[in-house]
Formats: sequence, structure tokens, C-alpha cells
Amino acid sequence: MGDWIISLEGTEAGGHLALGLALLAALLHAFFGALQKGRHDPWLSRGAIDFAYGIMAAPVALFVEPWPDPALIPLFALIWAIHVVYKLCQGFTYTLGSYTVVYPVVRGTGPLFAVIGAGLLFGEHFNWVQWSGVALLVGAIYGLALYNLKHWQIGRDRLKPALVMAVVTGLFVAAYTTIDAYGIRATADPFTFLAWFFMIDGLTFPVVAVVRYARMDDKPDLGPLALRGFVGGVTAYFSFGAIMLATRLDDVGEAAVLRETSTVFAALIGWLVLGEKVGPRRVIMMALIALGAVIVEAGG
Repeated sequence: MGDWIISLEGTEAGGHLALGLALLAALLHAFFGALQKGRHDPWLSRGAIDFAYGIMAAPVALFVEPWPDPALIPLFALIWAIHVVYKLCQGFTYTLGSYTVVYPVVRGTGPLFAVIGAGLLFGEHFNWVQWSGVALLVGAIYGLALYNLKHWQIGRDRLKPALVMAVVTGLFVAAYTTIDAYGIRATADPFTFLAWFFMIDGLTFPVVAVVRYARMDDKPDLGPLALRGFVGGVTAYFSFGAIMLATRLDDVGEAAVLRETSTVFAALIGWLVLGEKVGPRRVIMMALIALGAVIVEAGG
């Protein structure tokens, strides 16, 4: 399958597949975020998810896919470090703020800096039509955040620090999007990169979760947490895997922007699943987010 993906690089069919993968990543990433922010402690949820996809990836990385070039070890170490810091920031963000409030800020910060990073690292450049789409998308996402800042009543004492942490998390979203794209392009077989990425990335947060669980006075049942971890692990493969493949097949900046339509899906999940209210103003801003992504894709 790796050979088939490689054969599509730079082709029209590859561009269409990258579009589909980016939109799939958007939908699944919103679901993935809701899993981490759901009824379990976000640190425990993240640990369970990472343990699940790390265990599932290990036999594939060690015995099925070709091993990566040893020269790429420093790159994998850098990718691991960026993802660890990103997940720490995300955990603090979800602990401080409601999902519907903080998620749009994280996703709004990410694409802007990912586009800039793709220009610096890969020489990609947007035209003025695409930049107008980016401006519309990011502006609508931050408009949604400002509206929440003004009207959200749950946990207002922690809202401002939650939004600050959301911006910091978004910066690391841009960092990992760019460096992951570099990594999957530098590895001969894209599925080698994915298998080793998930195995290595699954090492740290299970330890964090075990330590946190041991210190809890009111410990949650492990059965539902394990189930959440398994579902999240499978979701992660298709979400993060899809966006990484999209960045190998087509422009990193376009894939990063299209993925941020996840904000729309996240609002729907927050409303339908988590019971968070979504008023008409939020609906309008979500429509503008989707329109901005369409302009970026059409302008390219």
C-alpha cells in the first residue's frame, strides 16, 4: 500500500485523495478531542488512548514494516518531544476550559502558523485567494472564541487562562503538523513512519496516567476507561494517520487548513453529545469557518 501512496504523490488523483483524507481527519479529530474531554479525567483518557495505539503499533513497527533509516532517529526524537509538549498543553487546556470554548482557539491558531511553517520548510506559498480563505477561517474561529469569552458562564474564573493555554496548544499543533509532514516525507515508506510514530508516541502518557491514577482519592473504573482508550486509539490511527498521509500527497498548508473544519464537527459534538449549547451566532461562525476552508481549496 505504501507503494500505491508513493505513486500518487504530485498527481491529480493524489490531490483528491489528500482532500478526502484531510476532511476525514477533521471529523475524526473532533471526535478524538471529545473522547479526551469526555467524562473521564483528560490525563487518564490521554494515557489510555496512547497506550492503546502504542500497543497496536508496536508489532507492525517491529515485525511488519521496514525499519526506518537510523539517520532519522534524531528526527523521531524531535517529533516525540513536540508531541509530548503538545499533549501536556492540551491536557491543561481541557482541564481549565469547556470543550466548545477551548477547542476552536486551539484549531484556529494551528492552521495560520502551519501555513507559515510550510512556506519556510517546504517552499509552499498561498495566493491571495487562499490567504483570504485563511483569514476568513481563522477570523471566524477567533470570533467564536471571543463570543464564548463574553457569554460563556461555566467556569468563567478559569476562562482566560484556558484561552491562553489554548493558543499555546495551537502553536504546538502547527509545530507538529509541519514536523510530522517533514518526517513522513523523509521516510521511504509512509507506513513505516506511521507505525514507528504511533509506537514511540505511545510511550510517555500511559506513565503520566498511571501516576495520576495512583494519586486519586476517587479512582474511576478501569473498564470504561480501557474501552475509551481502545476507541480513541483506533480513531487516532485514522485521524492523525489521515492528515499525515495528506501532507505527503499534497501541500501541507492546504491540508492543515482543511483539517480545521474540525471546529464545526467539534461544536456539533459538544452540542449533541456533551450537552453544550450552540446558539445562532455560533452556527454562523461555524459556516464561515467551513467557507474559509472551501476558499483555500478552491483557490489552489
